Amino acid sequence: MIKTWLTETFNIKYPIIMAPMFLVSNEEMLIEAAKSGIMGCTPALNWRTPELFEEGIKKLKEECPGPFGINLIVNKSNVHLKKQIEICEKYVPDFIITSLGSPEEVIKRCQPKGTRIICDVVDVTYAKKVESLGADAIIAVNSGAGGHAGPTPASILVPLLQRNCSIPIISAGGVGTGSGLLSVLSLGAEGVSVGSPFIATEESDVSQEYKDACVEYGAKDIVMSTKVSGTPCTVINTPYVQKIGTEQNVVESLLSKNKKLKKYVKMLTYYKGMKAVENAAFAATYKTVWCAGPTIEFIDKIEPVSEIVERLINEYHEAKEKFLSKA
Repeated sequence: MIKTWLTETFNIKYPIIMAPMFLVSNEEMLIEAAKSGIMGCTPALNWRTPELFEEGIKKLKEECPGPFGINLIVNKSNVHLKKQIEICEKYVPDFIITSLGSPEEVIKRCQPKGTRIICDVVDVTYAKKVESLGADAIIAVNSGAGGHAGPTPASILVPLLQRNCSIPIISAGGVGTGSGLLSVLSLGAEGVSVGSPFIATEESDVSQEYKDACVEYGAKDIVMSTKVSGTPCTVINTPYVQKIGTEQNVVESLLSKNKKLKKYVKMLTYYKGMKAVENAAFAATYKTVWCAGPTIEFIDKIEPVSEIVERLINEYHEAKEKFLSKA
């Protein structure tokens, strides 16, 4: 075991969260994560309706042999949020990760049920705000993250948050090896959130083409795009992404700055972008928009979740021994 706040709080062997990935995470991946000594989280929006979400979380409560979490998008783009919160109150996941908005309602309603609330943050200002609202921990989304990455590297963000906040910090982004895990823990993080290395797993339901892309492309092929959700998001720089570009066009950009219209423009951009990602995730298509982070650099084959976890932990101990031998 590697003892941290994360392992002690959730009774897991290793301080790793399999990060919630839109359209990638599923029940089977979370079950395998729990069997492997870590814990997984999945977006509630991966179930396309609240009814399907309720079926899925019920299955996890019955079949997952360890803790699991649900990721809630808490801004206005998530039209199902109210119902998702009700379902989380009913079935009580071990933790909820909130993203892209205020977690106040989720904290107020789900924390008393026994669910730990962990909030995505990218800077000190927002971290202090969610701490004041009563969050149990924060996820420091750094510049190495896949999806909606932050602007600051882990080497700066984790110590900065540690200096300004008193709740536990979990680092998200840039960890695809055991030595990476060791380095982030040494910064003061209580654990890591790892996503992209788990896309190309046997348990994932995404298309073979998506998995193959994660094997074939590398860190140099990851670009930031605002076309997917209106917020900067990392994608693989496929020929289609190169064709459409990564920036909103002039009209989209102007509308996004209009005080009266920007909320609706962002919702439309999010919907269009997510449909493009959804189409690419589950079918071979020329219009390919695959979300991933730079840690796909460390994917060289499609394998089970358990083997990725085993490799990360073996590499962690090897890196730790090598460091101690030099001390």
